[in-house]
Amino acid sequence: MKDLAIVLGIRPDVIRASKILKLLENQNEISFDFLWSGQHYSENMKDVFFNQLNVPKPDFEFNVDKSNDSTIVSSTIKNLFSHFEINKYKAVIFLGDTNTVMGSIAAAQHNIPVVHIEGCMRSYDWRMPEEKYRTVVDHLSDRIYAYLDDYKKQGLKEGISENIIKVTGNPIVDIINENKQFFESGASYLDNEVMELSNNKFALVTCHRRENILNKESFREITSLLNSIDDINVIFPIGYKTQAILKDSNTALNNNIKLIDPIGYLEFMYLLKKANYVATDSGTVVEEACILNVPSIQMRYSTERPEVYDVKASVKFDPTVHDNNYGQIIDKVNSLKRGWKNPFGDGNSSQVIVNDLIELSKSDNFRKHMPSDYSFDTSRSFKE
Repeated sequence: MKDLAIVLGIRPDVIRASKILKLLENQNEISFDFLWSGQHYSENMKDVFFNQLNVPKPDFEFNVDKSNDSTIVSSTIKNLFSHFEINKYKAVIFLGDTNTVMGSIAAAQHNIPVVHIEGCMRSYDWRMPEEKYRTVVDHLSDRIYAYLDDYKKQGLKEGISENIIKVTGNPIVDIINENKQFFESGASYLDNEVMELSNNKFALVTCHRRENILNKESFREITSLLNSIDDINVIFPIGYKTQAILKDSNTALNNNIKLIDPIGYLEFMYLLKKANYVATDSGTVVEEACILNVPSIQMRYSTERPEVYDVKASVKFDPTVHDNNYGQIIDKVNSLKRGWKNPFGDGNSSQVIVNDLIELSKSDNFRKHMPSDYSFDTSRSFKE
């Protein structure tokens, strides 16, 4: 039986964990299984990301009921519970804050230690399913890899024991440093029209968050912002769910806005690197833009990544506010001065995480929810 399992379920997970997976694959001190939850809606695009990032393919792939979030979560728990009945790993690793991390409940039910990469990030916006998910998995975890000291402090304030949290830096820095030499090759995957647009000034757009696309008023604010970008072209790789909502809303977008189907990692990073700025509600894209010194508009009421504001790499656009001053937002992002310092780490995070996983696995020292592990007196619960 393998020592560890790592469970992923969406394409951004593949990006962020790609170097961790390759480092684990290329060492011989511990063994691991790669489990794919099946959450992501476009399985063919999943394979594109695996190939472009040279990531090992999953050892196990599960099918989930994608009717809605609750069925994805419940079928993920069910699938993993059955798998963990047979495979008693030393620990199971989850990443991020999507439906897939709720599979940590299945590991906890089998008393298998849980590891969470991307722990203790908080937006304090309870509308977001991700906020609930990341809170649950953090409090189930025996080891948390927090990217920054500020994130660790947030976890400590919630009563998570200090010996559970290790600050590592953000693996997305590693991925960009390792792959940026290949970003230019992304051009070969784009059609001629998009290439022509990208040869001139343009803004890049992504939009997928439930609180943005499922709320009619918020979605209207976002499309109004996009229609206010009238001085340059806009390239919008738009997810299939967002496409359907845009169609149902009968919203007309200006002719300078080019909608394209979802694209792979290399072609997206090619466009991001060339963009005048990006308007997005994606936490990962905001990080990538900040690291690449590309200004961003963060289309979020709240964020778990305030560092991008601290270094003046991004401006806020709040879709919950009606009749925003769209021109002012665009003027602000155009006035941002490139050259800010990357706040997310030194590019060695993946190695730090893998070294720690190897050490904990070899010593079989993952378990951190014993009574003696708490930072306060628990004896009252065990008194006779």
